[in-house]
Amino acid sequence: MVRTRLYNGKEQIFCEWRHRWVRLTPEEWVRQQLLHHLVEQADYPASLIAVETAITLGEAKKRCDAVVYDHQMNPLMLIECKAETVALTQKTLDQAVTYNRRLNVPYLLLHNGPQSIFVTIVPNGTNIISQRLPRYADLLRRE
Repeated sequence: MVRTRLYNGKEQIFCEWRHRWVRLTPEEWVRQQLLHHLVEQADYPASLIAVETAITLGEAKKRCDAVVYDHQMNPLMLIECKAETVALTQKTLDQAVTYNRRLNVPYLLLHNGPQSIFVTIVPNGTNIISQRLPRYADLLRRE
């Protein structure tokens, strides 16, 4: 269940994964809706999802919107969210691919609310792109 509140005149949403209230931005709304859907509808273990995972790319410090792990705590899927008004473009995919240079996950999920793009990374081949959100068990079977 997504919880929101007004605090000091600003809208906030409770992030179950960070265990705190955060500013409710359009992108944060999309992220929280997606994460709750993954846990409640697609059987992703909430304990295996990390939000705003810090990574280092050369000198640059970046944050992945979310990372899903397998049961051995290996990164499994990188999630990049955008606000509903932001189209999922090649630039969005490039951002996720850049982050993936550090994490080396087999799956990418780009999501903006109305649209999802799920990418299976195929080493030395053509990546497989789908608009279907996989269940957690499906990710483990494809590994």
